[in-house]
This record gives sequence, structure tokens and C-alpha cells, in this order.
Amino acid sequence: MVNFHQLAHKIRYFINLRGMKYLFLSVITCLYALTVSAQKEFNVAGLAFYNLENLFDTIDSPDTDDLEFTPNGPNLYNTHVYYDKLAHLSRVLSEVATEYTPDGAAIIGVSEVENRSVLEDLVKQPALVNRGYKILHQNSRDGRGIDVGLLYQPKYFTPDTVFFIPLQTSGPGDSVRYSRDILFAVGRLNGERIVVSVNHWPSRRGGEQTTAPLRNKAAMIDRRVLDSLAQYLQIEKAVVMGDLNDDPINDSVHKYLRTGRTKDHLDVKEMFNPMEDFYRKGLGTTAYHDAWSLFDQIIVSHKLANDTKGFHFYKAGVYNPSYMTQKSGAYKGYPLRTYADGVYAGGYSDHFPVYVLLVKEKP
Repeated sequence: MVNFHQLAHKIRYFINLRGMKYLFLSVITCLYALTVSAQKEFNVAGLAFYNLENLFDTIDSPDTDDLEFTPNGPNLYNTHVYYDKLAHLSRVLSEVATEYTPDGAAIIGVSEVENRSVLEDLVKQPALVNRGYKILHQNSRDGRGIDVGLLYQPKYFTPDTVFFIPLQTSGPGDSVRYSRDILFAVGRLNGERIVVSVNHWPSRRGGEQTTAPLRNKAAMIDRRVLDSLAQYLQIEKAVVMGDLNDDPINDSVHKYLRTGRTKDHLDVKEMFNPMEDFYRKGLGTTAYHDAWSLFDQIIVSHKLANDTKGFHFYKAGVYNPSYMTQKSGAYKGYPLRTYADGVYAGGYSDHFPVYVLLVKEKP
């Protein structure tokens, strides 16, 4: 800190000997020192998303296609494998964002979970149990029996309204089919109103172009809900996260969700997608046929991107430490997954998780 008696002495000295020019320079120097010494402090909230790659229990459910994840199925998916997978996933989730906040992610969106029970087992793992994560989940009508969910630490986030929107994927005249529900959680993040949307949009199975309208539809639904919440409830801080099965430059994200690459040049109706810059630099979260995709994304509203009053965007990242990567073989460099070619590989997931950091200056 600057000693004000010394500052006054310098001012008198330079007035007497050097004139106003040196007075100005001295004052500027001292004010700079004052600014540097007054370090700002921030509250940090981490938000993460992770595709957990077929987190099933070992029980065959008659209404879903999950036979391969049973002890008698082709994967020999037994209790040992299940709890080994839980331990691995919980390690990853316990580490995300801890470089910036000791409690890790305040909010975690997940996909490819069979039911609430597997999430309850996940948050009870030793690596996570002390965080006290609570669960938001609903069984969807997805044919494979997989859903999205949301984990949150009550000390950071308090949901007050939660709803799920089903996503029908069948066309006119077809038998009715559904993909995963879209989860919306409206609540308070350290007192500030925010909405978090968790997604797992329809896959590209059947062809990217053929299935693109299904993902465009999901994006439009997501955006309409967020626009309605902003218009009628004035909830302008929003986060969209999920496995979108499209890259940041695809129409579903860029055109229908309406996203932009740089937060400083956003149109007022655009959301900021920090993952687009990662994608254009060649970074991905999942790989197929030696090509990387960045399907896992976290996107923030214009208000979170550019309004520094309260929580606002600070940083984004892909969490991909070396232990999560395949070290050899045909899939060298890929995410180390649970099964490879039908054999238990003891890995984590075929996706890397992503995260964003929101910060708010302390009073």
C-alpha cells in the first residue's frame, strides 16, 4: 500500500522543484500503485457437463433396450464392472474445475444415465460424497432407456422450478418414438436467478443430414423456452449444456439456437458459444474414424457473456487429463472408454467433459 504521508511529501517536492509536469507523473504513478494493491476477489461457480457413456445398472428393464448391460448380456456387465465405472466417473467429476474452486463444479449436467438409482449410486462414491450433490432426473421415453440429469450442490444452487420437455422423433405416419427429454432447472445461483438446460439431442444414426431436422427441432424448442423465460419472467441469465450430437458450426447450434463465436461481438439475440473457438482450433470431446467432434458444449446467454453485474462468464474448458486418454492400439489418443470392441477396457467414457466458470465480484 502507498503511504499517504510520503505521497504528500512527493507532491510538495515536485511542486517546488520540477513543476506541474512532474506532479502529474507522480500522482499517476501513485494511483497505479493503489490500484494494483487493491486486488479484487471473486465468487467462482463451476458448471460442467459429462456424457457418462451408458451408465446402466445391472438389472434388465423389460421396457428398454438394455440387455447388453446385464450380467448375461454380451458385455458381461456385472456388479464389479458397474462399481468400477462409478468409481472412475466420480473421480473425473470430483476433479473438474477444482483448479479454480475447491468445491469443484456447483452444477453438473449428465447424459446417458438409465435412471435415478445410478445417479444416487454415483453421488455416494467416496470421491463425491462430501460435496452433497442433489439430483434432478426424470425417466424419459427414449427407446434405449437413457436420460439426462442434473447434479447440484445446494450451497451454491437452489432450484425452484424444474420441468422436462419430451422430444418426439417420429414423423407423420410412423410409430411414435422419442429421444431424451430436455431438462430445465430454474433457480438461484448464490442468490441470482438463472436457468440451466440439459440436453442430449438425437443422434446421427441413419445419417447426419437425414437426422439433422431432429436436432434443429430440439434447438428450436430449447431457444423458445429460454426466450419465454426471459420475456415473461425476466430470467436473462441462461446456460445450455449437453451432448448436442452436432458441432458448434452446425445449423442446430449456430442458426436455430442462435449462437456466436466471440462474446464481444454478439448480437443482442445471440448466445455465446465458447466451444466454437475450441472446435475451430481442432479440439474435440469425442472421436470417430480418426475425426474429432465437439458435440459436448456449454453455451451461455448474452446477459451472462457481457453483463459484469453479478455472475458472468469467465472461462471455458475441455477436461481431458492424460489418464482419460487411450495410450495405445487402434484408438490411441481417443477418450478411454468403458468398453472397446466388446471387451471391458476399464475406462471412463467415450466423451471428455466440458466446463465453464462464472465469476462474481465480492462486495
